[in-house]
Amino acid sequence: MALTRIESYEVMYAANQFAPRIWLKHGGAYIGQLVFHPNGQALPADGPDATNPSLHYHLDDFHNALDLLRNEKPVWLLYSGTGGGFENGIKTDAETTGEGETGLKRFPKN
Repeated sequence: MALTRIESYEVMYAANQFAPRIWLKHGGAYIGQLVFHPNGQALPADGPDATNPSLHYHLDDFHNALDLLRNEKPVWLLYSGTGGGFENGIKTDAETTGEGETGLKRFPKN
């Protein structure tokens, strides 16, 4: 199981037949990508695309992945391998329960 810290990302929401992708980076280099396929379509197996892993999700998961990358720190790329029995994804560090969001103003109830 390999964990690599994701330091930055790029979103590619292409036209035509290209699937939306989020490219993951560490130290300025690409370390993998998240590829989003139409809902209901069978997903290809996760695996290396040249030297970096491609992790496959349905389009419904695009906003969930983007939300983690935008709002959590640190975020890690977890890549265990290709084929059944391997868990791959992006993950956060442990958080204290009840931590909530910081910097948000609470508005009084009317």
